[in-house]
Amino acid sequence: MNVNNKYLQIGTCSLALLIAGTPAATAASLQSADVVVIVDESTSMFGEHQWLGTMIPQLDTALQSKGLIDNRFGLVGFGNYNYSNNSHNLGRSLPVGGANFATSAEFTTATNNLLVSGWFEDGYSAIDFALNNYSFREDVAVNFILVTDEDRDNGNSSLNFTNILAGLQRGTADSKDDIFLNAVVNANFVNDAIGVNSEANAYIADGSGGYRTTKLPSLSGIVTNAFSNTEADYIDLALASGGAGWNLNQLRVGGSTATSFTSAFIDIKVEEMQQQQQHKRVPEPVSVLGLLGVGVLGTTSLNKQ
Repeated sequence: MNVNNKYLQIGTCSLALLIAGTPAATAASLQSADVVVIVDESTSMFGEHQWLGTMIPQLDTALQSKGLIDNRFGLVGFGNYNYSNNSHNLGRSLPVGGANFATSAEFTTATNNLLVSGWFEDGYSAIDFALNNYSFREDVAVNFILVTDEDRDNGNSSLNFTNILAGLQRGTADSKDDIFLNAVVNANFVNDAIGVNSEANAYIADGSGGYRTTKLPSLSGIVTNAFSNTEADYIDLALASGGAGWNLNQLRVGGSTATSFTSAFIDIKVEEMQQQQQHKRVPEPVSVLGLLGVGVLGTTSLNKQ
């Protein structure tokens, strides 16, 4: 019997098993997003409910084009009036495909169940509800979208800017697990911008359905006008989380301005979630070349015996 051949066959089989058990690089780098939309259900919000139903599938398509697949979308409503107990809802889950999360198409269907019946809107309570009632997958981008045309009505005095921001940061010093908040609110920005992100980039409609990006000197003084305490309640919170603030009034203009708004919003959301994924730790795939090197060294040793 040729001993060298015998051991070479054993080594080859072992190497094949090692390679077969090695995760592929594409599987190890799989990227996804969990997105929760938190929307005001007061009487003035019907148009925004419709917009969300059309925008989210577009966002999903854009995410998939950048390699973020198997994305999940959830829906939280707040501010509608509950006639059964004479109170306003501080946060409720609207089933999406029968669960908290489902596909973008099922999200669109779920928006038909949003109500427009209230006038007391506590966005902090709604964010807190989402943080405590939704479970997020490990190693995916998690993103919240808050949509409201008023500032915060305080329905829970235990909640404030500091502890809501800590909730978005998930109580850790490691920013890779942070939840980015985007606030679509009743506020106007400098340069008549559609929105401004946490890096002081302003997005401005170009008059034909597109937009351009302008770098602002800083985030100081970016809001020229806002409904009551909207800037302190929501815009500052969104920017502190790493997200962006958006001018709801630009969306309500309609026409090419609304098209510009949607285009910029989707593009920036995709950039954010790509950035979040880059901060996640992706396991290094075992080097097949390294395994081959071990096999070659083993074969060389046998040949020397």
